Amino acid sequence: MKKKEFAVIGLGRFGGSICRELSEEGMPVLAIDSDEDKVNEFKNIASHAVILDSTDEDSLKEIGISNFEHVIVAIGENIQASILTTVILKDLGVKKVTVKAQNDYHEKILNKIGADQVVHPERDMGKRLAHNFISNNILDYLELSDDHSIAEVKVGKKMVGKSLVELDIRANYGCNVVAIKRGKEINVSPQADDALRGDDVLIVIGADIDLSRFEKHLVIDD
Repeated sequence: MKKKEFAVIGLGRFGGSICRELSEEGMPVLAIDSDEDKVNEFKNIASHAVILDSTDEDSLKEIGISNFEHVIVAIGENIQASILTTVILKDLGVKKVTVKAQNDYHEKILNKIGADQVVHPERDMGKRLAHNFISNNILDYLELSDDHSIAEVKVGKKMVGKSLVELDIRANYGCNVVAIKRGKEINVSPQADDALRGDDVLIVIGADIDLSRFEKHLVIDD
């Protein structure tokens, strides 16, 4: 099966990290930046690396950007360049364009001009860290929409020895346990009557307000 081809525009901390990770996973990646030093840094990491102004439509056409299935726009502080690049990419027919937003206003504009996915790494990481600061039992927290998230939580003392039937998390908190991680195994169809262990990790999905109640009442140890 042919591997999906990616292009990353903007090789700062965020874009550079994506470029490295995709490359390490063996994916074909074209690294793009207007800064020669940054491009040179990635020429031995990405499949290809080019110096290019992404707001120049002709330059993007020349490198065949429309042939890439997924383009990530990770331009730093230049919001105007980010917006213009996104418009050009969609006009050229790129199948999926993911764009890093600098702020909520930038995000609204990107959504209006047709970005397929908008990410807000600083805000999202802040949310994940805040939940982790509240309790060491909250291992990860990922926003799915404006008001729904998925959380990875270590079983709290109040849950040890009890089954999902006894806890009845769905009825009591409006959340759904979609999987249980036990060691290296992930059970996506957990038995409702199995007793939870102290080293189990629950994957829970729900509305933010419901997840918050669940965390406060069951996850956070007194």
